[in-house]
Amino acid sequence: MSLTLILMRHAKSDWGTPGLDDFDRPLNERGRKSARAISDWLLSNGHHPDEVVVSGARRTVDTWGQMVGAMPETAVMVSEPALYMASAESILKVLKVRKERTVMLICHNPGIASFAGRIVMEPPDHPRFADYPTAAIAIIEFDADEWGSVVWGSGRVTDFTVPRDLRD
Repeated sequence: MSLTLILMRHAKSDWGTPGLDDFDRPLNERGRKSARAISDWLLSNGHHPDEVVVSGARRTVDTWGQMVGAMPETAVMVSEPALYMASAESILKVLKVRKERTVMLICHNPGIASFAGRIVMEPPDHPRFADYPTAAIAIIEFDADEWGSVVWGSGRVTDFTVPRDLRD
């Protein structure tokens, strides 16, 4: 039996509103386009999350909001405040309590880059994996029956892309 993690950094957010709290920043137009492009990529590659866990920050909620319309089935979205600006260790704790077989996490840097580098056996041959830019997404598989048994260095990256890779 295997588990699949769809690990995504939120899409590009808007820095243009003075005084807006970081947690409340929405996506900018580029971010909205990138989220839709990533959604199309997921769909065309047969990746469908059963559960989507976001940090609750507006940019993570908006990222999924741009993507959900392209999905043939609507996954359950859960807001998990522990993912907001989380460390790699905190992200792993959130993942370990999941119950669905295919989980999508949408969270933030620098934690997501650190988590991605530590959770996989070997990084993909992609120049942007280490810094995990906005809207970057990895498909990571685990030979495990439950998320609670997932440990550092146990995942296999089966795919990784960033929006720039998808431009015509």
